[in-house]
Amino acid sequence: MVVFMTQFSRHCVLCSAELWNVHVVVLVKGVLSFNFCEFLNPAAMPTVHDWINNPLGVVDGMFAQSHSSPDWEKKVVEYFKEKLKLNDAHAWVPSLNDVPLHYMKPNSLVKFRCMVQDMFDPEFFMGVYEMNDPTSNSKQLKCGKYKDVTECGQVDFNSRNTVTSERQTFYCVPIPGESQWVKESYAGTSQARVVPSTSYVPNRHKRSYEEDDAMDTQPQQRKDVSQGAHSSAESHGNMEPKRQETKAPSQDSSPSHCTSSLDLNFPLPGEKGPACLVKVYENWDSFKLNDMLEVFGILSVDPALSVIADEREASSLLDPTEGMETVEEQRVHSPPASLVPRLHMLYAQPLVHNNPLLPSSALENNDLSSVLGELASVRAELLTFFTHVLMGDSLAAEYLIFHLISNVYSRRDVLPLGKFTLNLSGCPLNSSYTEHLYNVIQQLVPSSFRLCMSLHNMNKQRMVPRKDYTANRLMSGILQLANNTSLFLDETQLGQGQLDTTGVQNITALGNLISWQKVDYDFNYHQMEFPCNINVLIASEGRSLLPSDCQIHLRPTLNPPNLEEYLSAVQVAQVPSQINKYRIYLSMARALNYTISDEITKAVEEDFVEMRKDDPQSMSAEDLHRLLVVARLLSLSHGQNTLSRDGWMKAKQLEVLRISQTQQQKCVNGHEP
Repeated sequence: MVVFMTQFSRHCVLCSAELWNVHVVVLVKGVLSFNFCEFLNPAAMPTVHDWINNPLGVVDGMFAQSHSSPDWEKKVVEYFKEKLKLNDAHAWVPSLNDVPLHYMKPNSLVKFRCMVQDMFDPEFFMGVYEMNDPTSNSKQLKCGKYKDVTECGQVDFNSRNTVTSERQTFYCVPIPGESQWVKESYAGTSQARVVPSTSYVPNRHKRSYEEDDAMDTQPQQRKDVSQGAHSSAESHGNMEPKRQETKAPSQDSSPSHCTSSLDLNFPLPGEKGPACLVKVYENWDSFKLNDMLEVFGILSVDPALSVIADEREASSLLDPTEGMETVEEQRVHSPPASLVPRLHMLYAQPLVHNNPLLPSSALENNDLSSVLGELASVRAELLTFFTHVLMGDSLAAEYLIFHLISNVYSRRDVLPLGKFTLNLSGCPLNSSYTEHLYNVIQQLVPSSFRLCMSLHNMNKQRMVPRKDYTANRLMSGILQLANNTSLFLDETQLGQGQLDTTGVQNITALGNLISWQKVDYDFNYHQMEFPCNINVLIASEGRSLLPSDCQIHLRPTLNPPNLEEYLSAVQVAQVPSQINKYRIYLSMARALNYTISDEITKAVEEDFVEMRKDDPQSMSAEDLHRLLVVARLLSLSHGQNTLSRDGWMKAKQLEVLRISQTQQQKCVNGHEP
C-alpha cells in the first residue's frame, strides 16, 4: 500500500476566500507495492553517512534521534549546508542541467540551476505520521518531510501523533536563454559520477524530455519567434541535443490525454532541459518570481506519482464533485514524474549571476580589488575586437561596451537608474550582419535572446506572461526573463504591413520594458507589475520605432568584399582564453560599486550651468542624465569605481562625437526624425 501524502489548498478567484481541498490517495497495487518496497529495502540502501546518495537516510536518522526537539529540522538544513561548503563538495552533486534524468538515482541529492517561472498554491503534507508494523505489532513514528509517498506499511490515519505541515511548490525552468558556453562550463567543472539508474525503471509509455529530438519543442504558435532559434537551441549539457517533451502520455482510460498537450511552459522557444516542481519547506516568502536559483534538493521521480496523477484525474472525471481541481489544473500541477521531476529543497542559493567563470562569492563580498588593475588592459583588447566586429567604427564599439556592462543598480520612485538601452542604427538590410552581431554578444554574455521583430512575430507571439485560471498557472511569455539577460531586438526584420491589436500590445510591452524596466503581467482582471533588469540592444536601419536611452549610427570604415567571411574570421581570431577574459570582464564591470565624490558633484553642477548659459536648449535635464550615465559606465569600464575629472571630460567628448555622428546621418537622411 502506498499513500500519497499531499493535500492541496485553493483560493477563490472572485472573493479570495481560502478553500481547502484535501486529498489522501491510497493505492493498493500489488506490483507497485512490491517494487516500491524493494526500492526502500534498507539492506539495499547506502549507509546514512552517504549524504549525496542517501540524503533521506540522514534526515530519517536525525528525525529518529531528536524529532521531539523543535529545532531538528534546522539541524538537517545546516548539516547539508556545511557538507556543501567543504572542499567544493557542491561540485560532486549531480546537476539536472547537464545529466539526463534517467541517469539520476531516485531520492539522491541533486542540484538544479533554474529560474522560478511560477508559484503554485501551498499544500499540506504529513510531516510526521505513525505506521503499524504487523510483524512486531508495534507502532513507529516516521518523517514525511522531503517525501511524496510514505514508506511501506499501514499508516494510522487516526493517530494523535500525526503532524500536518505546509510547504510551497515552485515551478522552475532552466534559466531562459542561457548560453551554450555557460552550460558547457558548468558541466565541465562537475565532479559528479553518475551511471544509469537501475532502481528506477520508468514505464515506456511515459516519455521523458530526453527522447526523440525530432519532435517539436513548443506549441506551433511559438515556433517563429526567432529566425535563429534553431541555431541558438542549446543541447542538454555535453550530451547530444535533446527535445523538450510536450505531450502528456496517452492513456486509454483518459481520452483527454489523447487530445491535450502538456506545455512545459519555457519562456523562450528552443529551450532544452527539465522543468521541476520544487517543494519548498521554509522561508518561501524570501523567493520571488523570476529569481535565479541553484537548488540543492532530494530528487523524487517515483512511478507512484504518475499513477496517483492518473487515478486522481480519472476519479474526478467519474465524480466531478470529488475534487475542486479542474482536469487541466490536475495535469499541470501533477504532471508525470518522468516528465517533470519533483525536487524537495534542502537549500537554495540565489544566483547573483550565472557566469561560471566568476564565483558568486566574489560579487557577494564585493571582493574585486585584486582584479581591478586588469580590467583596463582587457577593455583595450575588447574595444579592438568590437571595432572589428562593427567594421571599423571605434565609437560604436565604445558604446557597445557601455551597453553590455550597464545595470539597474537602484530605483528612484518609478525611474530605474543605470539602464542603458542602445539603438545601433545603420545596420545593413538584407544581410546576415545582425545575426553575426548577436552571435558575438551571445558568446560573451551568460544569457541572451534574439527577437526578430518581423510583422508575423509581433502580431502572433505572446510577449507578456498571462494567468490561466482554468489550469491555475502562469503562462510564460518571451519577456519573462531572468535579470541580466541581454535582449537583442532585430528591427531590420520588420517589413511593411500593419500591426494588429496583439502587435500593438507587444510593441507597448517592449516600450515599457525599455523605459521603465518592468513588464505588466496579464492577470485577466488586472495587470501586475514585475520589475526587471534586462539589457536591451536594438539593431535597426534608421532610428528605431522603440524608445532608447542612446542612439548611435554605425559608420563603417571597412568594406570587406564578403561580410560573412570577414566576421567569421574576426571571431575565429579570438582564442578561447581571450574570450574567457572578455566574459569575466563584462560580468565584473557591471558588478562594481560606483560613487561620485562631493567635489566632482559640485564640478558637474557648475559645468551644467556653464553649458546652459549661452543656449539653455543645448543641454536639458535628460541630456545631463544621459551624460552622467555615460560617465559612470566609462569609469566602470576602466575598472574605476568613482568618477574623476578626466573621466567626466572624456564622457563629454564621447557624447559630442556621438551626437555629431548622428546629426550627420540625419542630414543625409532628411526624412529620418
